[in-house]
Amino acid sequence: MKIAIAQLNAMVGDMHGNAKKIIAYAHEAHAAGANLLVTPELALCGYPPEDLLYRDDFMVANQRALHEICHHIPPDLSLLVGHPHKSKGALFNAASLIQHGKVQATYHKQVLPNYSVFDEERYFEPGDTPLVFALGNLKIGVLICADGWEKAPAMRAKEAGAELLISLNASPYHMDKLNTRYEILADRVKETGLALIYTNLVGGQDELVFDGASFVLNQQGQVSQQLPAFIEQLSYVEINNKQPVTTPLTPPLSLEATVYHALTLGLADYVNKNGFPSVVLGLSGGIDSALTLAIAVDALGADRVKVVLMSSEFTSHISVDDAIDMAKRVGVHYSMIPIKTLFDTFRTALAPEFGDRPFDTTEENLQARIRGMLLMALSNKFGSIVLTTGNKSEMAVGYSTLYGDMAGGFSLLKDVPKTLVYKLAAYRNTLAEIIPERIITRAPSAELKPNQTDQDSLPSYEVLDAIMQAYVEEDMSRQAIMQLGYHAKDVMRVTQLIDRNEYKRRQAPVGVRITQKGFGKDRRYPITCKLTFE
Repeated sequence: MKIAIAQLNAMVGDMHGNAKKIIAYAHEAHAAGANLLVTPELALCGYPPEDLLYRDDFMVANQRALHEICHHIPPDLSLLVGHPHKSKGALFNAASLIQHGKVQATYHKQVLPNYSVFDEERYFEPGDTPLVFALGNLKIGVLICADGWEKAPAMRAKEAGAELLISLNASPYHMDKLNTRYEILADRVKETGLALIYTNLVGGQDELVFDGASFVLNQQGQVSQQLPAFIEQLSYVEINNKQPVTTPLTPPLSLEATVYHALTLGLADYVNKNGFPSVVLGLSGGIDSALTLAIAVDALGADRVKVVLMSSEFTSHISVDDAIDMAKRVGVHYSMIPIKTLFDTFRTALAPEFGDRPFDTTEENLQARIRGMLLMALSNKFGSIVLTTGNKSEMAVGYSTLYGDMAGGFSLLKDVPKTLVYKLAAYRNTLAEIIPERIITRAPSAELKPNQTDQDSLPSYEVLDAIMQAYVEEDMSRQAIMQLGYHAKDVMRVTQLIDRNEYKRRQAPVGVRITQKGFGKDRRYPITCKLTFE
């Protein structure tokens, strides 16, 4: 028995395009001698379709694409395809078995996740019936994603006669997610005694990135086959006596490598799927814009990336030299638009209003806003999307300027803590040294006033990131964080800044999610709120 896994990069809403891709994979799998092709969860419409599911025309297009698949796949190949399914007025997250040119059976997902980035209870009704079908002399039970995270659906399939489990998934990436999947699904295998094939979506969808990394567990709960992460591909699983045949396993990627690949894929798919011809970003000579540039070039190619150096009177010669050095190393076109004259013009215009008030963050932010205005002008003129370069640490505490360095269409490092930014830069330089070493080793600075460094107003990033993770990602109280050994002053400063700057984050562009709780879909806090946490 040969089962094909289509680790598919689906486009939300492109039912015809997704169907064509599934049909092409079906013919390829059939030519390779496969008996069954398995697609990811909701592969026909893409995941997550969100409120498109409320539209009648969306569902009509979905049904039309399903019929198209039925009529164009090889008649002697079985197919499991994920799609939304309306039945008796209810909407289900479903998987249909297609054989001999028609739908033979449809399974409805039983466990609907409704936490973190998932809102499935908003759209779908839960199913309550297992689907087990015969393929040759093998009986196969079907699961969809979260079904595998609870005991009951797999046991129901086992009780209905299943001898092998197949799980269709749209499981988004975050750091260490693959190990979590191994552990959870191994529990299902041990409970049922059945081997399991896990097929996962791949590709970027707004802030989510699906890493693929489909795998097979044998009856002992061990990984017997592992597909690559972040790559769309068709692969095959050989089943012998109800047990998958073990294939050589490649060593797992490092944490930095997986995050780097996730960011690269997330950016490439956001730009390409939305039809942007190119990207533009401000290159400051600092670590964040350097990493953003490196990823952008890897994702899109140097010919689709433009950088602008916008030095001010506070920009050091070192920063300019390092920015030019990096632009030349990666081969991108760069322009230089000094902002001093523009800054002086704004200050002159505002002088009657400001009077003798001293230089403060107002003037600092004004420089950032001038740069944001220039980048947006280039975006409008040439159709490029502006990449903002701020990281999660800065977003957390508001160390960013509304309508300035936050102005843009995609915030690539939005969910990347500053300490991880440095690790990713070092990782990229192990592949080829494209980020000048001085950018990595210099103290970080916004260079918006003389002799400025980030640590003038913030704790060290090691401390800030640890407090941020505890407060944002783990929902720990301030007292509990202090008990971890952090100074009360630092804990209060960081957490108060996090609470105070929710209004800024609400106005930030989307960016790739790589942690378990990013700002956006994961963490939904009110802006207007009087609750204080002791």
